[in-house]
Amino acid sequence: MIPASTKRTALAAILFLAAAVPAEAHVGAGSTSSFAAGFAHPLSGLDHMTVMIAVGLWAAMKGGKAVWAWPLAFVGVMLAGGALGMLHVPVPFVEPAILASVVALGLLVALAIDLPVAAGIAVIGLFALFHGHAHGTEVPENAGGFDYMAGFAMATALLHGFGIAAGLGLGSRLRGLARAAGAACAAIGLGLAFGVL
Repeated sequence: MIPASTKRTALAAILFLAAAVPAEAHVGAGSTSSFAAGFAHPLSGLDHMTVMIAVGLWAAMKGGKAVWAWPLAFVGVMLAGGALGMLHVPVPFVEPAILASVVALGLLVALAIDLPVAAGIAVIGLFALFHGHAHGTEVPENAGGFDYMAGFAMATALLHGFGIAAGLGLGSRLRGLARAAGAACAAIGLGLAFGVL
C-alpha cells in the first residue's frame, strides 16, 4: 500500500512536469463548423480519448452519484469553456492544462484516489474548462459553433459512457485492470509531454 502522502507528492510532481510543456493538440486542428467535425474531434487524438475514458473509469470506480455527476460535470463545464473560447475570453495555460489532465486523471484512476463527489466534480470541471476553451477558440468567427460543440459534447459523453461501462464491467474483482488503464493514460500524457507520442 502506497502512503497517501507519497501519492499526493507524485501527483503534484507529475502535474508540474506536464504543465511545463504545451500539448499543441488543439488549435487549428481541422474543420470546426459541423456536427460531424465536432463528433469526430474527440476520437481523433490520444489526449481526448484517454481523458474522456479516464473520467468514466474513475466515476465507475467511485460508484454511486459519481457515475452520472462526474461525466455530466465534464460535459457541462466543457461547453461553458467552449463558449468562453468562442467569445475570445482569454484563459491562461490551456495547452499545459490539457496535458496535465491526461496525466492527472490517469493517476487518479491508477492510484484509485477516492475523493468526495464534490471534490471530483471540482477536479474534473477544472480540466473540462481547458478542454472546452481550446475547442471553442477553434470555431471560426463566421460559424456559430453550435453544431460543432453539440457534436463534441455527444462524442465526449459517449467516451465517458465507454469508460463507465468498462469500469463497471470489470467490477471490483478486476479493479486492477481499470487501474492499469489509468496508468496507461498517465503514461500517454507523459509521452505527449516529452514528444514521444
